[in-house]
Amino acid sequence: MRQEKILIVEDDTEISRLLQMIITRMNLHAIPAYSGTEAMFQLEKQTFDLILLDLMLPGLTGEEVLKEIRKKADIPVLVLSAKNQIEDKVTLLKMGADDYVTKPFNQEEVAARIEVQLRKKTEIKATQLEWRGLTLDKIGLTASLFKRELSLTNAEFDILSLLMQHPEQAFSKRRIYEAIWKGTYIGDDNTISVHISNLRKKFAKVTKDEYIKTVWGIGFMLI
Repeated sequence: MRQEKILIVEDDTEISRLLQMIITRMNLHAIPAYSGTEAMFQLEKQTFDLILLDLMLPGLTGEEVLKEIRKKADIPVLVLSAKNQIEDKVTLLKMGADDYVTKPFNQEEVAARIEVQLRKKTEIKATQLEWRGLTLDKIGLTASLFKRELSLTNAEFDILSLLMQHPEQAFSKRRIYEAIWKGTYIGDDNTISVHISNLRKKFAKVTKDEYIKTVWGIGFMLI
């Protein structure tokens, strides 16, 4: 079973160690970052299930980190700060924080709030797929890239859904065809290729990053 990863963005080494201990006791994987700049570096390298974010950081501030995160992803963010004014909390929540805990904090309260955020994320995942800024809502039948809505045909939506359920896994044209259209594949290569091409064009209007890779001799893969 995959162990959920928590990014701890805290420059105080003692507090960071305490948070790591709390998270480890919860059987979760903790990764520390000691500045806003290091946090952004970690977020570029790997994905996280939750971020614990201090505000007063060297390099980028916590507020700046939060803004950058919200431009790209919907990762739950739990702010931990000594700022205890209601105005500060309201401002951070409006900026996109999911919860706010005032320092000094109670260990059990922090653990409980982490559990709540991870449970919410699990419930959302049941109806949503996410990958590198791509979000697909299986109930609302909508898709977006970096929060910009993508106008997809039914076939494009179904193909993207299939690939997002199995990222970094190559699918042959036969497997895609039979999974989407539930019929026998008769070698109509052009059908799948056209839909993949259209998806790439729609992604290209939002970003220069590559999302669907051609695996020569096999088919296509979401990367």
